[in-house]
Amino acid sequence: MDEDTLLEKLRRIEALHAGATTAGERTAAAEARERILTRLAQQRESDPPVEYRFSLANGWSRRLFLALARRYGLRPYRYPRQRANTIMVRVPRSFVDATLWPEYQALNGALREHIDEVAQRVIAAAIAGDTSEAEEIRGELPAGSEFE
Repeated sequence: MDEDTLLEKLRRIEALHAGATTAGERTAAAEARERILTRLAQQRESDPPVEYRFSLANGWSRRLFLALARRYGLRPYRYPRQRANTIMVRVPRSFVDATLWPEYQALNGALREHIDEVAQRVIAAAIAGDTSEAEEIRGELPAGSEFE
């Protein structure tokens, strides 16, 4: 998957989470974002924001979540002495459940798939063609085996 394909896939994911129903809407990322912002404003009135703590294991997943939160006008923060992988956000529960977290998971999955493909190609080309998983063996290796 090249970068243009990835970007288009990410736009389609955003349109899906914004409730897009036509092909034209799926390609209109700005309109999708506006619909989500409108929904968030409505949810803030009926569902007061609560503090959420998200812990994201790797740097690029964290950066993706931060960008997505900021895109929707949320202000991610961290308290002193919290780990760098911790992100705090005050947001309505309904927005997290229906939009923010499902969209993040879909975007993160697409991004992870792309990064895995790129890493696989680079490792195979630069280091060794065999990038398969380690062999599973039972018991101990016999003395003089090729694995010593």
